[in-house]
Amino acid sequence: MSRIEEIAAHPPVPPDEAALHAFPGARPPARQGFVDAHGVRLATYEWGQADAPPVLLVHGALDFARTFDVFAPLIADAGFRVVAYDQRGHGNSAAAALYGWVADERDMLCVADAVSPLPFPVIGHSKGGSLLIHAAEALPHRFTRFACIDGMPFRSPHPESATRARRSMSPKVITDWLNHRHTAATAERRPGPLQELARRRARMNPRLSHEWLCYLVSQGASVDADGWRWKLDPAIRPGGFGAMRSRWMTDRLPGFPIPLLALFSTIEEPMGWDCKMEDLLPYLPASARALAMPDTGHFIHIERPRETADLVIDFLRQA
Repeated sequence: MSRIEEIAAHPPVPPDEAALHAFPGARPPARQGFVDAHGVRLATYEWGQADAPPVLLVHGALDFARTFDVFAPLIADAGFRVVAYDQRGHGNSAAAALYGWVADERDMLCVADAVSPLPFPVIGHSKGGSLLIHAAEALPHRFTRFACIDGMPFRSPHPESATRARRSMSPKVITDWLNHRHTAATAERRPGPLQELARRRARMNPRLSHEWLCYLVSQGASVDADGWRWKLDPAIRPGGFGAMRSRWMTDRLPGFPIPLLALFSTIEEPMGWDCKMEDLLPYLPASARALAMPDTGHFIHIERPRETADLVIDFLRQA
């Protein structure tokens, strides 16, 4: 993988904060660097031996590659070179003039090409899972296996009509997005003490411990004289506009071209994915393996890292 430069380290950790920068089982990446994705610099992270068989991890929206700091080492210790990256506008990757689904897919393919020209397995969480669904359907020769962690495309329970499609392109929706984009050019994330940022994140991740969320801040935020700020471009926000019908995704799943392991959460939470296993089962190929993780929220690989890793490792090792 080509590297442009090393990522700058955080300033020295104050002694009274040292415990907040660690978490049991978390291991920093062995190697860090950047990949150029059509002019957008994407930060990359690697665990495991550099010459081991590669596997790519893709994180979800408003998230970071370092959310894999417990999960990725478990996969690496099974004999894989694990590569993750921050999506554009997230973490240590550059902000961009454009954010959108296709841009994220192109970025992902640039990282994949930098990892290896040969096909290899991939793992995606949340939005990262659905990005990989699209990529694998379009380029089935590029990947060998796909493990999806609560990121399967969901089947809308609402009737899909031309009226519903037009509503997503209404003047109000488009105007709201354009106004947000104009104000985001000069906006900054609100700063605060490390533990305050952790408490803010807890509103979206109520099932994750305060200790883990503090660790996440230490890896996903930057600190200056004003305090800590999440490393997320203020232009980024959930949702979007444009014509979209869920069947455009689900109707292609029966012919999904590579082996698929799909893990589903069973507890709803604010930063969730709104996808239940029973809703997707009619659309999955017969060869796919689907598992609902009992009493588990959206961040399956953080709540149950060892169990999730064991399932994924067993899947990756199958011929």
